[in-house]
Amino acid sequence: MEKELKNKNPDGETNVTLKEILSLMISGAPEDVKLVSTAYEFAKKAHEGQMRLSGEPYFVHLTGTAKNLAKMMQADAQTIAAGLLHDTIEDTLVTPEILQKEFGADILFLVQGVTKLAKIKYQGIERHAESLRKLFIATAKDVRVILIKLADRLHNVMTLEHIKPEKKKRIAAETIEIYAPIANRLGMGQIKGALEDAAFPYAYPKEYEETKKIRQIKNQEALEQLENIQKQLRKRFAKENLTKVTTDFRIKHDYSLYKKLQRNNMDLTKIYDIAALRIIVPTVEDCYRVLGIIHNTWRPLPDRLRDYIAVPKINGYQSIHTVIFTGDGGVVEVQIRTEKMHNEAEYGIASHLAYDESGKPDSGGLMGKKLRWLNQLIEWQKTVKGSKEFLENIQLDFFQDQIFVFTPKGDVIELPQASTAIDFAYAIHSDLGDHVAGAKINSKFMSLDTVLKNRDIVEIQSRENSKPTYKWLEYAKTSFARRKIKAALGEQEESKKKSQRG
Repeated sequence: MEKELKNKNPDGETNVTLKEILSLMISGAPEDVKLVSTAYEFAKKAHEGQMRLSGEPYFVHLTGTAKNLAKMMQADAQTIAAGLLHDTIEDTLVTPEILQKEFGADILFLVQGVTKLAKIKYQGIERHAESLRKLFIATAKDVRVILIKLADRLHNVMTLEHIKPEKKKRIAAETIEIYAPIANRLGMGQIKGALEDAAFPYAYPKEYEETKKIRQIKNQEALEQLENIQKQLRKRFAKENLTKVTTDFRIKHDYSLYKKLQRNNMDLTKIYDIAALRIIVPTVEDCYRVLGIIHNTWRPLPDRLRDYIAVPKINGYQSIHTVIFTGDGGVVEVQIRTEKMHNEAEYGIASHLAYDESGKPDSGGLMGKKLRWLNQLIEWQKTVKGSKEFLENIQLDFFQDQIFVFTPKGDVIELPQASTAIDFAYAIHSDLGDHVAGAKINSKFMSLDTVLKNRDIVEIQSRENSKPTYKWLEYAKTSFARRKIKAALGEQEESKKKSQRG
């Protein structure tokens, strides 16, 4: 909902028509068509006379948001209607009472969930932090709130060219640092990539231009190699009587490519997945069968097989990734998955939305598991007072790239990258963290400052007389562990003072 409004006489057509939005909806039921159509006309009238800095009617933003919801999130009619109405309370004379009367309590809740806080009470960074807190709490009650916010943000960041340079850079950086990671945590690969790519040129213009040049060098070569592999594979699949197979090419998003180049010191020769061949088959058994055919035809690159079907990523992503030598000096990545896995990779949590009898998303079962991190965030944010600390810590603890580490029993503990054994102990339980005496990582005793890697198995040794030290503050990377250590050290200092006085 970042925007610049000014009043003009409304003229000109909107970029996205009602017909286009309706054609993208997953449901064509008469009641759904009627709801979205009514919301479309209501929003158009409510925002009449409001213009964007581009000179377009402000209504263009609302229809763009609705289109994103229908196309990229497969949203239901209520969510699309709320997307059309999401700025009515904030920017028009429409009151919550009017909105509830016209569209019901559920749509009012969705609209209020993405409505920012009053400017009078909150300013600058405080307003942004408090708006995020409000957004997370609303999302925990109805996940559709965050879908609307992401669709809204995507349209705004795709139309940044008319905004002042300093505001443009702030919105773009915020998109990359907060909103794209939220989409990632929800498993929504399609919208995560779109958010990052739209923001990249404005947040980091120099790096964007550099990445674009690198891509131009490699793209054509990679696509030619993939086309050749694809032709050979189709022949092999026909011989093996694998007929229900879909193949296409996946081009790596610009910002994702830049981050990978960064991790490899901008060395293009170490990047194998600028373009990848994607193979979609009916069943999990077919995935492994295809993998066998590929490895029997081309030599796989050692240590580059990733089985995210057997061990999914933290956000639920499933696929098999392998890298093969093409035989002509090239190396390419191949991704293998089922249609269900592909839909989940593209739409994430939106593909799991199931509704209870009242029409609201069911928050239990699989949905509850996928939103566990959000409930942890809400509990955690109650302990953080300052707005600056809140924003810094959510980026560190919740929106940084994550790893998953196993307990000896096979339970998965999710941590930010660069976390240590100390962070792991506190993530399990505060009391365990306060009494850490040692750690076994993959069955070997290691120091407490050892940086954990994805899929490490960690066993914490504890002793009752073991207590946090100031050195532990250097070891701990998560804000949660650091706060607990500081609290324990404070108690130790207070206890010392009491004993000295006594």
